[in-house]
Amino acid sequence: MTGRLSEKIPVMRFAPSPTGYLHLGGARTALFNYLLARKLGGRFLLRVEDTDRRRSTPEAVGAILDGLSWLGIEWDGEIVFQSRGLERHLMAAHALLEKGAAYRCFCTPERLEKQTELARLHKKPYIYDRTCLALDPAAAAERAAAGEPHVLRFRIPPGETAFRDGVHGEVRFDNKELEDFVILRSDGTPTYQLAVVADDIYMGITHIIRGDDHISNTPKQLLLYRALEAEAPEFAHVPLILGPDKKRLSKRHGATGLVEYREQGFLSQAVFNFLALLGWSPGEDREILERRELVNLFSLGGINKRNAVFDQTKLLWMNGQYLSRMAAGEVLDLVKEEFLAAGLIAENSAPPEKDYLLRVLDLVRQRCRLTSDLLPRSRYFFPVELEYDQAAVDKHWKPGAAGLLSALADELQKTTDWSENSLEELLRTLAEKLHVSAGKLIHPLRVALTGMDVSPGIFEVMALMGRDLVLDRLGAALERFEGIRGN
Repeated sequence: MTGRLSEKIPVMRFAPSPTGYLHLGGARTALFNYLLARKLGGRFLLRVEDTDRRRSTPEAVGAILDGLSWLGIEWDGEIVFQSRGLERHLMAAHALLEKGAAYRCFCTPERLEKQTELARLHKKPYIYDRTCLALDPAAAAERAAAGEPHVLRFRIPPGETAFRDGVHGEVRFDNKELEDFVILRSDGTPTYQLAVVADDIYMGITHIIRGDDHISNTPKQLLLYRALEAEAPEFAHVPLILGPDKKRLSKRHGATGLVEYREQGFLSQAVFNFLALLGWSPGEDREILERRELVNLFSLGGINKRNAVFDQTKLLWMNGQYLSRMAAGEVLDLVKEEFLAAGLIAENSAPPEKDYLLRVLDLVRQRCRLTSDLLPRSRYFFPVELEYDQAAVDKHWKPGAAGLLSALADELQKTTDWSENSLEELLRTLAEKLHVSAGKLIHPLRVALTGMDVSPGIFEVMALMGRDLVLDRLGAALERFEGIRGN
């Protein structure tokens, strides 16, 4: 995909249909076009293909723009709305008609349906039989002027249509396998094939990266470019994204819309990185790549010809990597509203309170994969009523645990050094004195302090919680499970 780069500025585009949310496949297509445009110093344009007025909605347009903005995919110039380009679509259609590259077709829907059914019975693909190609153009024009319903069909020339695909290499189509497709409907509106070519010419598109499901459209569009005497873009068709079951990615594999991922607690940087590597490799054994690195490394040669497989586990891991590398202040900015709503912090927190929260976030995020994990894994650091995980209680509060916790509480009451190392030494010394392993104290202690059986290092937790909260939690645990004290 380097053809005209020395002659003109490369121009890529993303052209979604606003009939729903921005799904992962569309987001990856946008991302690949964006990366190539930035790599080549070109422009990345956005066109909203909203000609399906029944299904296109302002809400869907907003969701697409919101998703792109969240990912950090910035487009150049004004958004082009396809529905506003009817005049240029009609001009292109009539230009094709005047030069004989298109013709009027008066075949009724009933006739076409019968032909389609006949082909189906013979188990053959239906191709229009060109009945109306034989009509005299002047006579056809008179019938049209009289108001007789008709469509415009593009006349497929003989021969073959070939192009070099940026991913698959040489691709060839025998034109005999292509039918004279409709370019203008009977109501005067353009079909997809005509509108997309007219718009790409208007926008000066030089390169198009899109999904494999569009390969069959490419020969038709190339023929339209030639008939309109316009230079065709260079094409690259990217294999589809499949679920773990090797079927096309859909709702059954989990969230597929970008907005859902944001709401679940994924970071835009991680999703950007993940999507870039979904079917593409920089040729290095690296997975965490910043935006600038992805731009510099991106090339079509790194795109795999096989379908990409979506791996939710890998995305979670990658998100956790990004979360752990963020500064605590950045993490706080992401979750501040959630912590305010939960009443854990005040709007105008004093510096010590803010510093404490930053330390909490810095500790717990190392074990979090999603930003939505941060609040539930931070709550126990604050003086709130603790919710105990019953499975953790059943596993670690065995007979004898109350006596061990009571002995530990007594020792903690006496100590004046609340540092992490001192607390560890105190607990291990007590374990030796009681002739039990340190784990016999650590595990029930973790449940008492956090309500869970998983947390950061227990001595880190204790040091950060502080003396008062730790002793309060131990007291509450002993009171709640008084029945097992002394067993």
